[in-house]
Amino acid sequence: MSSETKKLVEKAPDLVEPDFENSSTELDEYVVQIKRCSKVVKGGRRMSFSAVVVVGDHHGRVGYGLGKANEVADAIRKGGDIARKALFPIMMDKETIPHDVAGKFCASRVLLRPAIAGTGVIAGGGVRAVLNLSGIRNVVAKSLGNNNKWNVVQATVAALKQLRSTGDSKAMRGKAS
Repeated sequence: MSSETKKLVEKAPDLVEPDFENSSTELDEYVVQIKRCSKVVKGGRRMSFSAVVVVGDHHGRVGYGLGKANEVADAIRKGGDIARKALFPIMMDKETIPHDVAGKFCASRVLLRPAIAGTGVIAGGGVRAVLNLSGIRNVVAKSLGNNNKWNVVQATVAALKQLRSTGDSKAMRGKAS
């Protein structure tokens, strides 16, 4: 950081965006699903694998990826690499989300509602993985429609990308904060 940036941070620490690229926070990886695919060829069956991987730092950043390879370990590695490249920040209100939100991807829908402290993450499957790795501790979620794990993860991410802070939502409506 330059000296000018340090001075700005000292004067107004809440106005400066965090530098995620240079942060040294440890990213955790969670494998949501591993699927086997077989192709019938002349000599028998050729197996390949796909892995849905979610990566997060438990401090408001999460990403997801789908890796495909002929070996399970390679598929997980590829999925993790894709997820690290797709990290995005999440708007949080302490340890929960600021408002109700619904996400949709294909036939999968995910509803997320904020919860009081001590509730925990009430969610299933791919939704729980994304919420845990993002750092959200108190939320109630419901997955509706198709339960395909890849689609549910993408619907959850779509919902999280819709989150806005209270000040932002008031400004969009033209209200004074």
